[in-house]
Amino acid sequence: MQSPLRHGRAALGTTIATGALAALSQAPERASRLFRHRFPTVAVTGMTGVGKTRLADRLSRRASAEGTQDVGSAVMERRTRRDPRMRGYRFRVVPGENAATRLGALDEVFHDEPVDGVLHVVAYGHATPRRTAGTSGAGAATREEQLAAELEDWSITAHRIAGMAVRRDRPTWLVIAVTKADLFADDIDAAVDYYSPGSGSPFADKLDELRALAGGAKLSIDVLPVCAQGGGRKSSMPEKAATELLNRLELRLAQLSGHV
Repeated sequence: MQSPLRHGRAALGTTIATGALAALSQAPERASRLFRHRFPTVAVTGMTGVGKTRLADRLSRRASAEGTQDVGSAVMERRTRRDPRMRGYRFRVVPGENAATRLGALDEVFHDEPVDGVLHVVAYGHATPRRTAGTSGAGAATREEQLAAELEDWSITAHRIAGMAVRRDRPTWLVIAVTKADLFADDIDAAVDYYSPGSGSPFADKLDELRALAGGAKLSIDVLPVCAQGGGRKSSMPEKAATELLNRLELRLAQLSGHV
């Protein structure tokens, strides 16, 4: 017959072993949560020609290849930003072209592996027009046509964001980055107002609908102007001013991600 002491030791050993196995089984999940906290995933969305890749390159401190800022990409691109404190972001740049790869990328960032936040890039009607397939030379489109295309693109993205937000038990954040600010440097306040909830613009109405669907308390929305590349001191957007706008965007991303 086993003595009470031996029985106690056996029970203690079983408890310790069970606890150790439980800790080991939870270790990957804890590591994953820690990594996600330090490196949240950010979907960079927007129609083709608004400069998503260029902006993601600046935010990730990656040099853009010459001539690529107006080309666009048909596949999802990935960028990672790391700082000395081992914090940063994992950017997922969703293609702007209406192709199967774009729909697959949207499914990935909003359904398969839901992102922590969304950086939606717009250009106040100044997106670089794309030429028609099979033709050469620069594309052509009026500002009104570009704003209409931008709104159509946003409707698709907003639907995906709403679907993701209602499945989450934690807030999701959205930053509208109004890029190419150098092209409307004297009209930045009007541009920001156009994209701000409650302003009554067609884009603002879509944002209000999104907040109603997703739940206003679960979805924070910021609108910030940005310029991925400034010019000389006498230009409409000197590099110093462009850097200040980029710094404001980076600070807000850090606040939303809990980095500061």
